[in-house]
Amino acid sequence: MKALVVDDSKSMRNIVRAGLKQMEHFEQITEAVDGVDALKKLNENGPFDIVLLDWYMPNMEGFDCLLEIRKKAEWNDTKVMMVTTENQQENVIKAVMAGANEYLMKPFTPEMLEEKVRMVLEL
Repeated sequence: MKALVVDDSKSMRNIVRAGLKQMEHFEQITEAVDGVDALKKLNENGPFDIVLLDWYMPNMEGFDCLLEIRKKAEWNDTKVMMVTTENQQENVIKAVMAGANEYLMKPFTPEMLEEKVRMVLEL
């Protein structure tokens, strides 16, 4: 499986990458620093099985990136999980209505990450 981790924080990308590596299901884990970079990586290296997407990033926020991902038919099977500090109920609902498959609040434990990823990918 292939995962794309999108977060402007290198330390957060490292935490998510480490959690995914422990699962042993991912042959490829790619990182992006914002939504613009994520779309570029999706075009170059996609499709991905899952995109783990932060909400607040420079250049293009995660929600806008989610909207772009959901516009492309070739990415229809790509699961998107928001991994963010954004906890306002209306924004959680907005993301799910726009096509997010799951929502994980920061901070989280490795077990929480694994549980959500397994659920989304039906592992």
